[in-house]
Amino acid sequence: MRIMGLDFGQATVGVAISDPLFMTAQGIEIIRRKEANKLRQTLARIEELIVENEVQEIVLGYPKNMNNTEGERCELTNEFKEKLERRTGLPVILWDERLTTVAADKAMMEAGIRREHRKEHVDKIAACFILQGYLDNKAMKKDQ
Repeated sequence: MRIMGLDFGQATVGVAISDPLFMTAQGIEIIRRKEANKLRQTLARIEELIVENEVQEIVLGYPKNMNNTEGERCELTNEFKEKLERRTGLPVILWDERLTTVAADKAMMEAGIRREHRKEHVDKIAACFILQGYLDNKAMKKDQ
């Protein structure tokens, strides 16, 4: 069994999967949509990945504003969460994703990835940061 991490954006969804021991997150895919409000194919692909990876739980990045308020992106994320739960039957945990895209971009810059190539990977890496934060928190609570 594994946990899936998702970075839900306007045109893409970054996907990460945990290892079976829930210690590390690996980015596996970026699902691209032709239109922002068309989610059927996105949800179908997520379902396929759930089955392939024996996912038991989903962690969805929650895009709060820096001042901790919730804006339009949070509303869209809550709607996506409800669709995911209905379609997959799995629990979906919202996880604060503030600065994950910034951290992903910085990690790629430090790794020497050219600016024009970063956009290709940023959502997948942000999904890794979201999932890794959740896994680390879960491990810390277990140790207490």
